Amino acid sequence: MSFEYIKKYPTDDNFFMPAEFSRHSATVMIWPQRPGSWCYEAKYAEKVFAEIIEKIAEYEKVYVIASKEKFVHAKEMLVSVKNAEVLKIDSDDAWARDTAPTFVVNNKGKLCGIDWQFNAWGGEYDGLYANWQNDDAIPYKLCKSLGISLYDAHPFVLEGGSIHTDGEGTLITTEECLLSKGRNPELTKSEIEEKLRKYLGVDKIIWLPKGIYNDETNGHIDNICAFVAPTEVVLAWCDDKTDPQYAISKSCLEVLENTLDAKGRKIKVHKLPVPKVPVTVTEKDLQGYSFEEGEDTRELGERLAASYVNFYFCNDAVILPQFGGENTESDRLAVEILEKVCKDRKIIPIYARDIIVGGGNIHCITQQIPFAKGGRV
Repeated sequence: MSFEYIKKYPTDDNFFMPAEFSRHSATVMIWPQRPGSWCYEAKYAEKVFAEIIEKIAEYEKVYVIASKEKFVHAKEMLVSVKNAEVLKIDSDDAWARDTAPTFVVNNKGKLCGIDWQFNAWGGEYDGLYANWQNDDAIPYKLCKSLGISLYDAHPFVLEGGSIHTDGEGTLITTEECLLSKGRNPELTKSEIEEKLRKYLGVDKIIWLPKGIYNDETNGHIDNICAFVAPTEVVLAWCDDKTDPQYAISKSCLEVLENTLDAKGRKIKVHKLPVPKVPVTVTEKDLQGYSFEEGEDTRELGERLAASYVNFYFCNDAVILPQFGGENTESDRLAVEILEKVCKDRKIIPIYARDIIVGGGNIHCITQQIPFAKGGRV
């Protein structure tokens, strides 16, 4: 395969974004390093990342991006994982869902990437850190390294965590995120919809009002709702009327129950309860961070955006976050629900509190490369 940087819309070449639950060629991840995200020099996060990489590698290849400072260290930690390959590419943080390219395929069996503009979830308006040049350059460097052609979507700002598709023409997102002032304030809602159609090959956009309560990404869809099959989604749910998540989830349910997909079909909603006890920043967590100037900081007792919807589909499995402690029963229930919803996949629960302290979870640190005949990597 040869690399080409393309200055037009993917749909001009009949490309579309497949569903995450369809077959993959590989997964992309980024080795954790940023001290403002990963406590205690990322020593706890590294272990969880390595465990997740090892589990995914049982089902598909994993490309692990690592900075020049961490390249050798990452290779050493993953030396026993035969299906993982470490690539020397600098990054500003480890959120591959948002900084790696979104991959699309066409009916000729070709695979390409999309290079969205990344501005740290809000740029100068409400971005989470001041410098994001390395993150914004990841799609170009990764695709060039892998020999995958890339569509240039700049200056349209988008993160992979803000979109989910069923692969059959329907996309879900949130108004809270895509209409936020820090992304594309010069575009109207209908203009943003047109961009999504042209880049991702979708026909119908379903707008949910908001994402998970206190989500610092302005309400990414991947924390509150995800397609698990055509016409089926899981929705983060809360039965406690005193919890601010209750009203958010209820408003999302109302939209989903009164909306048809691109093919005119009703959508079945599976409720996936959030952790019963909110996951919050502890004194121990707080002592482990080291924030740089211009970076969003943490506070003692701050509620983190913990959600079981932030799982990752890989071939024949689901990698599901668990939070432990007072949420042991919530963890068990999430496994039980997904075993019923995803009957043909193995549910792999992983203790992921050391990821949520960074702000996101398992889906946020992974990005799928879909299978395409002739475009396999």
